[in-house]
Amino acid sequence: MSNPDDRTRLSLRSGRRAWLKRAAVGVAIAVAVTSALYTADALDPLPAIDTDGAVVVVAADGTPLRNYPSRDGVWRYPVGVDSVSPLYLQTLLTYEDRAYYWHPGINPLSLLRAAGQWVGAGRIVSGGSTLTMQVARLVDPDLGARPSRALSTKLRQMWRAVQLELHFSKDEILGLYLARAPMGGIVEGAEMGSRMWLGKSIAHVSPAEAALLTALPQAPSRLRPDRHPELAQAARDKVIARMVELGQWTDAQAVDARIENVVSPPLRGRFVAPLAAQRLRMMGKRADPTRPDVVVSTLDMDAQLTVERMLLDRIDALPPHVSMAALVMDNDTLEIKAYAGSADFGDDSRAAHVDMVRAVRSPGSTLKPFLYAMALEDGLIHSESLLLDVPMSFEGYAPGNFQASFSGPISVAEALQRSLNVPAVDLLDRVGPARFAGRLMAGGLPLRMPAGAQPNLSLILGGGGTTLEELVGAYRGLARDGLAGTPRLSPHDPMRESRILSPGAAWIVRDILEGGGNPDRPFYAAASSGRRIAWKTGTSFGFRDAWAIGVTDKWTLGVWVGRPDGTPNPGFFGANVAAPLLQDIVAALPEGSLQARGRPESVSVATVCWPGGQRVVAGQVCASPRAAWALNSTVPPAFAGYAEANEAPLRLVGISEGSRLRPVPGLAQVDVSVQAEGGRDTLWWILDGKVVGQTQAGQSYTVSLRQNGRYALTVMDRQGRYDRVSFEIAGVAP
Repeated sequence: MSNPDDRTRLSLRSGRRAWLKRAAVGVAIAVAVTSALYTADALDPLPAIDTDGAVVVVAADGTPLRNYPSRDGVWRYPVGVDSVSPLYLQTLLTYEDRAYYWHPGINPLSLLRAAGQWVGAGRIVSGGSTLTMQVARLVDPDLGARPSRALSTKLRQMWRAVQLELHFSKDEILGLYLARAPMGGIVEGAEMGSRMWLGKSIAHVSPAEAALLTALPQAPSRLRPDRHPELAQAARDKVIARMVELGQWTDAQAVDARIENVVSPPLRGRFVAPLAAQRLRMMGKRADPTRPDVVVSTLDMDAQLTVERMLLDRIDALPPHVSMAALVMDNDTLEIKAYAGSADFGDDSRAAHVDMVRAVRSPGSTLKPFLYAMALEDGLIHSESLLLDVPMSFEGYAPGNFQASFSGPISVAEALQRSLNVPAVDLLDRVGPARFAGRLMAGGLPLRMPAGAQPNLSLILGGGGTTLEELVGAYRGLARDGLAGTPRLSPHDPMRESRILSPGAAWIVRDILEGGGNPDRPFYAAASSGRRIAWKTGTSFGFRDAWAIGVTDKWTLGVWVGRPDGTPNPGFFGANVAAPLLQDIVAALPEGSLQARGRPESVSVATVCWPGGQRVVAGQVCASPRAAWALNSTVPPAFAGYAEANEAPLRLVGISEGSRLRPVPGLAQVDVSVQAEGGRDTLWWILDGKVVGQTQAGQSYTVSLRQNGRYALTVMDRQGRYDRVSFEIAGVAP
C-alpha cells in the first residue's frame, strides 16, 4: 500500500491541474467574450451623444434666463449628479433601479422576472428595464423609433445598455438620464423639469416634488402637471407609496408629502435678459466644458428682474418706437449684474431685438468728466479755476449751451456739474482733441469718428461714437483710482483693467459730480444717510440719445433712451428721461454700509483768490477767497486773458441795482440804455442768461422790454470781468 502522504500530494496535484484548466477555460471565455463585445462595439458603435443644439443660458445662481431648444424643439438643462438633491436621487434609484450601481447595464434578476411574465402572458409585460437601458433608449434615435415592447427592441436596448457601461461611468450614465429624461411637452431632464414645473432647482426639491419628478418620465404626455394635474398627482402618490413599502420613507413622511397639491403654470419659454443671453450663446461662452449646453452668465437674477420691471413700467410714457437700455456692473469684479438691451423684448415696434447696450451712439456730454480730469492732470486748472461761458468762436466752430443761454464767468466745478458746453470746448482746445481721443482709447474707451474724419472740438459734445457698455467700463475709473474696466458678462471673461485717469484726478472729478467739489463738505466725510452717487447726463445732437451714467462705491451703471434708428426725439434729454431711471435703479440696488473714503495724497486743499485763481498767501488781501481741490499741489492762475487782476474792474452804468422802471406815457415798452466802464475789446450783454447783444468797449447798449417783471442784466468782456444788476419793469400795458 502506498504512502498516505503520497496519495494526498497526488490528489492535490490533480485538483490543482483541474482548477488551472477551469481557470484557463474561464479566462479564455472572458477574453473571448470581451473581444466579442469590443468587436461588436466597434462594428456597431454607440450613436454620437450631443446636445442637438439645445442650450440654456443661466444667471450666476443657475436660474435659466433663456432656453434655446434642440433641433427637434426640446428644452434641456444638464446637471451633474453632485448638483442634484440626494432626496431626488434616492427616490429615483429606489423606484426605478435599486441595483443600479452593481449591475452591468442589465439586471439578470429583473430579466428573469420579465421572462417569466412573458412566458405566462404570451407577451412582454415588463421589460425589466434598468436606468441604463432607459438611457440607451434616450440616446439612440433608432430605439426611439421602434415599438418599445417588441423583443427585438428589448434585445437591442440591452446591447446599447452594455455599450454605455463599457464607455461611461455610472455617474456619467446617470447624468445622461438627468439631462434627457422626458418630463412632459418639450421639457427634458430633471433640472429643466424642476425649473419649468416647480419653479426651482432640482437641488432644492421636497419629498413630494422628488416623487413627482420621478413619476413624470413614466408617461410624460399623460402626466403633464400643467394639463393633467390630477393624473400627475396620482402617479406621484404611487411613487410615495412605493418608497414607504420599501422602507425608505416613514408613514409620517408620506402623509406630509401627499398634502402638497400638484399645481404648475402653463409651459412657456424664459426670456429674462434675452439680448444678453443671445450674445453669450453667439459667443459660445461655456463655464463648464462638461456641460457644453449650459451657458453661465454673471447676471444677478434679482437685479436683472428689477431693472427689466423698471423699464417696462416706463414704456407707456414713451412715444412710439422709443426704446431704453440699462447696464449695471460690480466695481470690484467688473461683472455685469443687470443687462437690458431694449425696453421690451416683445415689442417689435421699438426694435426690441436691437441691443442698445452695444450700439455705437453719440455720447453727448458724457465724456466731459474725462476731459476735466485730464486738464487737472496737465496742470491747466484746479477745481475753482475761472472758465468763461460766453459766446466764443474756435476757428469758426461756435458751440452753444443746451438751453441756449450763457452763464458768464464760472468755476470749473460748476461748469462740469452744469455740463456747460463752451467751457468744455475751450478746455478741449487746450488739451488737444487728438490727444484726448488717444488717452480715452488707451483707457478702454475708443471713439468712432465718421469716415475720413479726425478728432476735432466737437468730440466733447458727442462728435464721436461709443457704446453704453464702454461708457460704463470707463466711468468705473471714477470709483477705482482711475482704473477703467471691461465689463464681464461671463465668469470666464478675463479681468481687464486700464489706466484712464490718475487716482487724484478721478477723485476730484468724482467729488465734483457727487457733491459739488466743495472742499468744505467733501464726499469722503462721515457717511450720510442718503445713497451717494456721482452721475453725469448727456444728450446727443437732435435729441437722438439721452444718457445718464452713475458711479457709487459698489456699482457703475448707465442708462440710454432713444430710438434705435436714430430718429430725433424732441424734448428727450438726459436729465429728464435717463437720470430719473438711473436714480431709481441705484435706489433699488443693495449698496452695503457706506464707508469713509480716503483722499489720495496727490489731492490737497488750496485757498485761491477768485477770479484770478492764484493761491492766497499769508498777508494777502483777497476780496473773494475760495477753497479749491488742487492736484499735485498745482494751483495755476486763470488762463491768459481771463480776469487780469491788475486791470480796473468792469462796471455797468446807466441803471442801479434794484431799480423799478416804468414806460414813458404812450409807449408800450421800456427802453433801458446802459454802458460799461472799464471794459476792453468786445462786450457781451446777457439778459436772464441769454445773450441779447454785443458791443465794443465804450459803446452804449439799449435793451427794450415789453413785459412786466424782474430782470437780470449782465455785461462781460473777453477777460472774464463782469458786472450784473437786477431791476424791475412795471406799468407796461398788457
